[in-house]
Amino acid sequence: MIEATVVERVQIAAELLGSLATRGVPLGPMTTYRVGGAAALFVKPRSVDDLHVIAEACRRGGLPVLVVGRGSNLLVADDGFPGVAMSLGELSAGIEIAGSLVRAGGAVALPVLARRTVASSLTGFEWAVGVPGSVGGGVRMNAGGHGSDMAANLVEIDMFDLVRGEATVLPASVLGLRFRGSDLGDHQVVLDATLTLVPGDRLRSERELDEVVRWRREHQPGGQNAGSVFVNPVPGEVTAGALIDRIGFRGHRLGTAHVSDKHANFIQADEGGSAADVRALIDLVRERVAAETGHRLRSEVKLVGFEDAQEHPDHSDAGVQW
Repeated sequence: MIEATVVERVQIAAELLGSLATRGVPLGPMTTYRVGGAAALFVKPRSVDDLHVIAEACRRGGLPVLVVGRGSNLLVADDGFPGVAMSLGELSAGIEIAGSLVRAGGAVALPVLARRTVASSLTGFEWAVGVPGSVGGGVRMNAGGHGSDMAANLVEIDMFDLVRGEATVLPASVLGLRFRGSDLGDHQVVLDATLTLVPGDRLRSERELDEVVRWRREHQPGGQNAGSVFVNPVPGEVTAGALIDRIGFRGHRLGTAHVSDKHANFIQADEGGSAADVRALIDLVRERVAAETGHRLRSEVKLVGFEDAQEHPDHSDAGVQW
């Protein structure tokens, strides 16, 4: 039996999705790198029923799925993504606070949730004001900073499994949360996350928010980047940025991408640049650091649409809702 081509599989899924799907939606502008191509199909589910339809379409068409959150750790190939890209939007955009329990939708921006919890005189989530990702992405890669992370406060998640076509509630203890990673797969969509925080002093927490924002502006570059590219190989002892500095790569340019002059663990993309250049520079930095220091760096950046992405375990396997 001859295997269906990508075009045929996309057509099968498109027919099942009907008006839910739009063809050829550019993904680059949805990411903080702002480079890369379009999704074969793009959907914005409005209900859990829509998620069931999407699950069936992906199954019947045999297509991969990508949940696009804030796009802050995604690098989309210049040729685009040959599958179904999804934005949760209003389906998972709510925030509910009851005492010390906080329930937030997977599409909620982490800085927004940080400020909402502080406004409710809760403490423990101030660190997230400087992380430009979504709650769903934060869970998937156990986002963190300034001495804390999602695992410190996460109680459970509401998740929709696109393979099984069902919603379920999972306690944080079974998610395999670890330093900048989890066991959640691409087909497991974080709809909501429940956190437990503690009562605190609102004015003190507001000062902490301001300090986190000030520190990030002072130490990290703006522009087209995905934040820190590499995970620190020995947290608290050896940083990726220091290793990249050691090999003299701060400011190093490759085509339309360059290592930041402000922070060596950031790779900047030029306006109108190429995702291939960003990918090539990430790989080059990793190879040179390994050769000259013995440290093999793991990238936090999720590669989307690159044919050989699965062959490179040093790239992130989590965070597709980021």
